[in-house]
Amino acid sequence: MELTELTVHELQEMLYKKEITVTDITKAYLNRIDEKEKDVDAFVTILEDSAIEQAKKIDEKIEKGEKLSNLAGIPIGIKDIICTKGVRTTCSSRMLENFIAPYDATVMEKINAEEMINLGKLNMDEFAMGSSTEYSYFKTTKNPWNLNKVPGGSSGGSAAAVAANMVPWALGTDTGGSIRQPASLCGIVGLKPTYGLVSRYGVVAYASSLDQVGPMTKDVRDCAMLLNVIAGHDPKDSTSADIEEKDYTKALKNDVKGLKIGVPKEFFGEGINEEVKKKLEEAIEKYKELGAEVEECSLDVANYALATYYIIAWAESSSNLGRFDGIRYGYRTKNFTNLKELYRNSRAEGFGTEVKRRIILGTYVLSSGYYDAYYKKAQQVRTLVMNEFNKAFEKYDILLTPTSPTVAFDIGSKSTNPLEMYLADICTVSVNIAGLPGISIPVGLNSEGMPVGMQLIGKRFSEETLLNAAYTFEQAVKFREKYKPEFKGGVN
Repeated sequence: MELTELTVHELQEMLYKKEITVTDITKAYLNRIDEKEKDVDAFVTILEDSAIEQAKKIDEKIEKGEKLSNLAGIPIGIKDIICTKGVRTTCSSRMLENFIAPYDATVMEKINAEEMINLGKLNMDEFAMGSSTEYSYFKTTKNPWNLNKVPGGSSGGSAAAVAANMVPWALGTDTGGSIRQPASLCGIVGLKPTYGLVSRYGVVAYASSLDQVGPMTKDVRDCAMLLNVIAGHDPKDSTSADIEEKDYTKALKNDVKGLKIGVPKEFFGEGINEEVKKKLEEAIEKYKELGAEVEECSLDVANYALATYYIIAWAESSSNLGRFDGIRYGYRTKNFTNLKELYRNSRAEGFGTEVKRRIILGTYVLSSGYYDAYYKKAQQVRTLVMNEFNKAFEKYDILLTPTSPTVAFDIGSKSTNPLEMYLADICTVSVNIAGLPGISIPVGLNSEGMPVGMQLIGKRFSEETLLNAAYTFEQAVKFREKYKPEFKGGVN
């Protein structure tokens, strides 16, 4: 097996036994990027020179017997919305095309403290607004299972890079499903942590009450390991939760006997592809075989969660993106004769179509006369969504749903139809509205050989329960041992 096909915990074991060096691992991944990036288009910036330099330094420390962290020398990819000191942080937008971050986000400080090796910044939908990674200013990322298909979004670059073995794991962000949906479409594991568990400081804001950083990995153990690194209270983030630190790998018991799983019928209704539904039904039967108690339930949030999500997200994005004005930083037009033209032209030229659409709609729902009718009402419905989940969790430990209503769709098939694209998030947005943790794991392939993902949703700060449920299923099904991306097709 190639080095790049191994999980992080497998690489870690080989490093510990001194069967390989950090430089061996880093070069293997850089060679893989060189081989596959032209097909997948997952990276905005590749940090080849600094990665090799750092790898050699860590190998020298190992030779000298210096004490290092357990993850020292493990490569990682970073979604290009997370500030990385001295490196371009573009949000895949013309607006920030040449922005060099002057500081590290808190999650990057934690990655650096472990002496992990940053291989580069990964492509995404512009300012995290999209479900397909077609809305990047720079390039369209392709799905490694079929290069004619989208990888999902907005963390599509992160998902595709992990699936294509160009990075062993990556960081993504999730505002309405942007970790889980691309994880599902690319056949990897993606965790959206409880809101507040991971610091948002230094992460360019899309919708501040919804955004959350999370791990995208090859398997559940790696997911738990990366969550160990990035979770924790941060005084620089006012929304950061002050809870005790945990070792999430200790939760992986490979046992779900007695676990109560609710299956909300509303998530299996109209709009869910029949093959996706069939694979989820097989997964439900597998959980029953493993000793879990599974039953159908009702969760009346699906009908109005999507509208609620987009009103809140648009309003907050309108506010957050107001800072990009051509004055302080970011793109500045050369075509202006007065201040008003400078603002207008910089934003018109710097932002893409989808970002402009969301800013305009967000400004509308916050405007005088419409605030009560839209934004205030959406916040009230948000409380109802939280209450519905709380009621469900009085009876169940976790909820099981599809991650995405379909498998990966063709590039270009939805990008001109915003409403159809928004519906791709129907299964995931309610989790962000309620601030809950959710994980997506692959359950199998459809008849076209494309991955199908299953979403598990838990109570606030119940990541241990979710990870164990996901891990137990993963050990029983062994998706990674059976299937791997074939890089079929190719865009003409």
